[in-house]
Order: sequence, then structure tokens, then C-alpha cells
Amino acid sequence: MSGLSDEPSDFQALSERIMAVKRLHEDELLRKPNVVGVGVGYRRTGGQATRDLALVVMVSSKLPAALLGERDLIPSSIEGVLVDVQEVGKLAAQ
Repeated sequence: MSGLSDEPSDFQALSERIMAVKRLHEDELLRKPNVVGVGVGYRRTGGQATRDLALVVMVSSKLPAALLGERDLIPSSIEGVLVDVQEVGKLAAQ
């Protein structure tokens, strides 16, 4: 469930689907080590945004999968929705 056509209805439907998955899984994702936020946005590859709308899991730092326990891994998709892990560093209120 990735990629968008130029049709506004496709964007709306995909956005709503991703928001529903976010609501269902946000608490679980936030309990994982390094996860500091969960949102909806465009998948990034090589530092550049793509046209693929995704559930974005923000982490303070990306770690190699080998350093994480199986329960701490973030899946590449949840309920058919693309998941993108993005490193954002430490977040602090200003």
C-alpha cells in the first residue's frame, strides 16, 4: 500500500488508512527502545522524501537489527501499511 496517484481521493483514503493503523499501534510502538514519536509522512530514502506515504516511526538513533531483540524490531509494514523508521535524534521541549 505505497505510492500515490495524483488523485486527491487516493491520498485521502491512504491517509485515513495510515491514521487508523497509527491509532491502533502507536502505544505499542512508543514502548520500543529509541522510539520517540509516531506520525504519518512521506517515506525517506537517502535523505530524500519519496512519494510513498507511510507510518513514520521516529527514533532517537537507528540501530542495526543485530543489536535489537526480536520484540524491539520495528516491522517494515503493519496491517499492509508501509512503515518508515526515521532518525530524529533526542527530542526536548523548548
